[in-house]
Amino acid sequence: MAWTKADWRAKPRVQMPDYPDQAALNAVEAQLGKMPPLVFAGEARRLKAQLAEAGAGRAFLLQGGDCAESFAEFSADNIRDTFKVMLQMAIVLTWGAKVPVIKVGRMAGQFAKPRSAPTEVIGGVEYPSYRGDIINGFDATMEARLPEPARMLQAYTQAAASLNLLRAFSTGGYADIHRVQSWISGFAEEPAAARYKDIAQRIEDSLDFMSAAGVTSATAHELAQVDFYTSHESLLLEYEEALCRVDSTSGLPVAGSGHMLWIGDRTRQPDGAHVEFCSGVQNPIGLKCGPTTTAEDLKVLMAKLNPENEAGRLTLIARFGAGKVGDHLPRLVETVKTEGANVVWSCDAMHGNTIKSASGYKTRPFDAVLQEVREFFAVHREQNTIPGGVHFEMTGKDVTECTGGVRAVTDEDLSDRYHTACDPRLNASQSLELAFLVAEELTALRKERRAIA
Repeated sequence: MAWTKADWRAKPRVQMPDYPDQAALNAVEAQLGKMPPLVFAGEARRLKAQLAEAGAGRAFLLQGGDCAESFAEFSADNIRDTFKVMLQMAIVLTWGAKVPVIKVGRMAGQFAKPRSAPTEVIGGVEYPSYRGDIINGFDATMEARLPEPARMLQAYTQAAASLNLLRAFSTGGYADIHRVQSWISGFAEEPAAARYKDIAQRIEDSLDFMSAAGVTSATAHELAQVDFYTSHESLLLEYEEALCRVDSTSGLPVAGSGHMLWIGDRTRQPDGAHVEFCSGVQNPIGLKCGPTTTAEDLKVLMAKLNPENEAGRLTLIARFGAGKVGDHLPRLVETVKTEGANVVWSCDAMHGNTIKSASGYKTRPFDAVLQEVREFFAVHREQNTIPGGVHFEMTGKDVTECTGGVRAVTDEDLSDRYHTACDPRLNASQSLELAFLVAEELTALRKERRAIA
């Protein structure tokens, strides 16, 4: 039977709200259904083709952005600062991998969050859990925590404005490679970041050589603009269905809410609503793989989400926690090899490394994030498979949410600028430092494999 965008409604659903006013929900869904899509089928196809290159080792995926986008903190400056850090990271990774870097933001749609419990206790009072601004409010009141359908319209408007600005930044000169390189050099000049100065200098030397050879931003538009895509967890399926459209070119359904959707570790039930919806849209799909993912789970999910074994369609996002990658990733890699599946392997080094600090804040130690990345590369080195990307929660703001890094955020510092509504994010300095460290891993892997060849 042909898939339809409403088929998920007949499947078991988890991590989704029960709206108290069905008429209001119906009205919002109808209104969203008349809105233009936020992204277009041709863009999603282009991203899928680029991800196919990452799966083959001819490109590298950089996916990053907010844990959960906020209505209150929405501003042009925040979008610009996160975009800026993504560009910096991409240049460093391009130098390390010597292949194009695919830039995918957790932006313009990352409004909903799964939660570990349906309620939470604040000040001795039990409230429904905050599930992201697209669903309910962060304030600790019963009224704010009530799911409100009209929030989907505000999320749509904010996503549209974000995409408009991101497209302008991508093509209007802000992304010029020489501008980005100067930002990187400024970071490497800091005393604590001196170990990265050599890489920054090599990048600058490469650009100087290209300029001397006549390859400049004026002669090669690729140096002055970038492709930038958006992604989010496909969690609130009423929103996803309302923005799903049929591509006039192919006649196939496409999720119009973002270029790439992913399924979380809590919503990857093979017979569940989220897998059902994502199985039918043509966009690239990510699948979070945690410690409880079995080989059999993965076989069934790959068959469901990518029955044609299409390159670039499915990205497996490993998230186990530092010290646990070797216990879990090898069996999944072996399963993919045995099945002959086309996938992109990406490392989410954030979600498995969340702890509660001595000061009471939820945080992530930077050293643990780095360790998981190294373990991810080590497994792929042993398996002779391709580490195709990385996935981080980060922001361009100077927050103090994750401990460590060259600027040495401590437990005591967390209260200074702890702004996240959900999960702790890497700040701009930590994000760029991590890019340098991933670049070192990519450089070492490339040299090892070249020596073997």
